[in-house]
Amino acid sequence: MTTVADVFALLQEKAPFALQEGFDNAGFLVGRGNRAVTRVLVALDVTEAVVEEAAELGAQLIISHHPVIFGGAKAVTDATLSGRILLALIEQGIAVISAHTNLDAVSDGVNDALAQRLGLEEVSQLCQSGVDSFGRAYGIGRIGVVPSQPLYDFASGVKEKLWANGLRLVDGGKNVHRVAVGGGACADFMEQVLTLGCDTFVTSDVKYHQFLEAKALGLNLIDAGHYPTEQVVCPVLVQWLRDGFPHLAVTISERHHEVFSYL
Repeated sequence: MTTVADVFALLQEKAPFALQEGFDNAGFLVGRGNRAVTRVLVALDVTEAVVEEAAELGAQLIISHHPVIFGGAKAVTDATLSGRILLALIEQGIAVISAHTNLDAVSDGVNDALAQRLGLEEVSQLCQSGVDSFGRAYGIGRIGVVPSQPLYDFASGVKEKLWANGLRLVDGGKNVHRVAVGGGACADFMEQVLTLGCDTFVTSDVKYHQFLEAKALGLNLIDAGHYPTEQVVCPVLVQWLRDGFPHLAVTISERHHEVFSYL
């Protein structure tokens, strides 16, 4: 019998939760550790639709990237969205484990998955924060190279490969060759990107002044969206679970999608 605690132990080995940023709340967040698990649903976020999907599938566990509890909870009632989600999870007996910034930083996590999806070669770390207890280096962001090409050719490929609804970008006046990637909101790493000689940076949630700065500094900056740049890790989580527990039924949510569109 596989339990929620067993699954947590596997994720702890793959992406140690001690590596999460200080502001984060990754970990085993809802449920009973000794609950038996036969089916797992993987999703970037735990939304009401995802909880409903898990219940209909008979899943006892949801693995998410973004924490279902973030910033604390002062009440759990049906008066708030977070309260309704937590109530539904508890009432349905569905546990949640969320692997967030720890999954961003580790090998084969969010940023390696993003680099691979975009076809980067000779991949290395953008920022190395340290090594874990197994001696494995970890840190946010990755750098790699692609064949030299015009920005808009590369950007079109980014949109297609990430299934993004749209992109925001600044043309720094250079062909794309040495590319940095940062899944989620990583535009604050622009200085490191430039220091390491990158001509292009793919990330998300870029602020207006950061686009202005990139333009002035001659950096191609592509905002491909938070969901598209991080959803790439969901298949990785599925594979980890299937390899670790071949008898479990593990699927990616079919109801959770990008929340906004572009006109």
